[in-house]
Amino acid sequence: MFEMMMQNNSGLWVFLIFALMFVFFAVIIWTFVFWIWMIIDCAKRKGLSDSERIAWILVLVFLQVLGAAIYYFAVKRK
Repeated sequence: MFEMMMQNNSGLWVFLIFALMFVFFAVIIWTFVFWIWMIIDCAKRKGLSDSERIAWILVLVFLQVLGAAIYYFAVKRK
């Protein structure tokens, strides 16, 4: 029965697999761009002292996307 379903809907399964792969890679690229954007923002932000800037950059580097989200809500959206 499963083989018959796969033969009838094989085009649909291929489309769904490629759609999920596209969404997966789009999310990965978006999170990487967001992370880099937060590092650049932190390096250029004038309201931070040098020690705060170094601390935030270390948080961003070591915590990556989680650190970027924390930085975004703690500093950028103030």
